[in-house]
Amino acid sequence: QVQVVESGGGLVQAGGSLRLSCAASGRTISSYAMGWFRQAPGKEREFVACISWSGDSTDYADSVNGRFTISRDNVKNTLYLQMNSPNPEDTAVYYCAATQGRYRSKLFRRPDEYAYWGQGTQVTVSS
Repeated sequence: QVQVVESGGGLVQAGGSLRLSCAASGRTISSYAMGWFRQAPGKEREFVACISWSGDSTDYADSVNGRFTISRDNVKNTLYLQMNSPNPEDTAVYYCAATQGRYRSKLFRRPDEYAYWGQGTQVTVSS
């Protein structure tokens, strides 16, 4: 099975930028669809972005579309989330998740579709 560990979180000013990384170990992620989720205090975990195992398909939550970019480097076994122009509403713990994908372009948007999760990295956006 694959293990994933997030990094890159921290404090960022609104309008700035931040890049989160998710390093995988145990197995290559080349056959895993991947996703980013987040959870703010008192709220449920919500979908942020996802990418197919082939990397040719991506999807985003409406709230981040146009500002965040998900990407993957299968050689480095790493998933990324580039966060541009964040705002205070983006403050949350961000989680990386992985699941084996049967079809190269299939996307997974629900938390219960993912089998493997990291511990999360805190992102705080100041106004």
